[in-house]
Amino acid sequence: MTIWKTFPETIQRPAYRSLADLISNAIDTGDLEVGARLPTHRELAYQLNLSVQTISRAYDELIRRGLIEGQVGRGTFVSAGPAKSNWPFVPAGHDGQLIDLSILKPVTAPLHRDKMSAALAELSGTLADASIFSFKPSNALEPFKSSAISWLARCGLSCAPDAVVMTNGATSAMTTALLTAANAGDLVLTEAMSHHTLVPLSRYLDLRLEGVPIDSEGIVPGELEKICKAKPVKSLYVMPSGLNPLALMMGEERRKALAELARKFDFTIIENDAWGPLQPDRPPPIAVFAPERTFYFTSFTKCLLPGLRHGYLVVPDLLASAAANRHLVTDWVATPIMAEIASLFIENGTADELLAWQMGALGRRNAVVAKVLEGIPFGSSPNGMHVWLPLPGSWTEEAFVAHARRKGVAVAPGSAFAVSDQAVSAGVRICIGGMEDGALAHGLQLIARLYKSPPEPALLAL
Repeated sequence: MTIWKTFPETIQRPAYRSLADLISNAIDTGDLEVGARLPTHRELAYQLNLSVQTISRAYDELIRRGLIEGQVGRGTFVSAGPAKSNWPFVPAGHDGQLIDLSILKPVTAPLHRDKMSAALAELSGTLADASIFSFKPSNALEPFKSSAISWLARCGLSCAPDAVVMTNGATSAMTTALLTAANAGDLVLTEAMSHHTLVPLSRYLDLRLEGVPIDSEGIVPGELEKICKAKPVKSLYVMPSGLNPLALMMGEERRKALAELARKFDFTIIENDAWGPLQPDRPPPIAVFAPERTFYFTSFTKCLLPGLRHGYLVVPDLLASAAANRHLVTDWVATPIMAEIASLFIENGTADELLAWQMGALGRRNAVVAKVLEGIPFGSSPNGMHVWLPLPGSWTEEAFVAHARRKGVAVAPGSAFAVSDQAVSAGVRICIGGMEDGALAHGLQLIARLYKSPPEPALLAL
């Protein structure tokens, strides 16, 4: 294939990422069409004078972006461009000038770098030997349990130290919870529109995932009960505090109702509260109403700053040992230096300071959203990091996302969060934390104008 002949002189360091970007660009321009077969790792390594390992890393990166797929016994093929990916965010390396409102990030400022630098400087002289030398999770992390209990109380949850598993953030906690709560072949329920990684993760774990109808507060108890009466349910995964794609906030009575159904039909609950502490005056966690059967987790990545990859998973007493073992085989131990920093932040007040700062920043940004989208119906939650924009009947999700991209702004299609093939309703998720104030306002203005404009006939065919 002649396209590969132009690559060697344009490959930069790191070579694997440069090669991945070149192949990605070739897919975007149509030089590599959907369904095209890529050379084998060894063939391409020979053509480009690169190592097989470099080609493997480049292909892995393209698989992560959703652009290619490997088929056992057949080879590697172009699957689709970014707009067809099941991931809600724009793949890395694309369109550097794009206003990216597709990825969920907190607001950041020089304050965050200063706080992290100060923590690293302080720990450089006081870092515990256990954090450096210990292979055992209990030895390395036990000193930080009291800080964990303190933060969880800040989240509205009271628990014993033995119930807490320290994790490398929310994804690690979600994986451990699913592995503990269900076995291969079991039925796990969730909101009809849920976390974008839950579907592939359930597939990898061989779990049967099914969406439950939702209303303005999330899962409808009556609909959940119908499913439970029809077939055995092992666990329910839920995001009750505005984290779900539609930014729905579940009230206290609804939370109690789900807890009662869990007891009645003997299933567990997995409660994702990763950035719930940002939400003022939210109801108590579901774990408060059913502690004996709820896996609750929260983390610092969204609440405080992205580089603090640390979180807490609270598990039911009878499943504490099983959860610890599942975490052991997937992550072994939460990174001790992250636990040190999180503990220091909690103890010296930095965590509360950064949380309050983030709440203020997101509150102001939500006010900007309300002003720019005035007259347009949208869903949001207090201090939320995203809003949900239902689309009028004239727009399809694919057309709106594609047209927005052409205008210079990226948003996430609702289909990326749908548990079944059919989304609850056509719409897009707009993230408001990961860019400067001016870029956010401009991106929102572009979206508002697009929303009010009839789509071009060619785009309706997308």
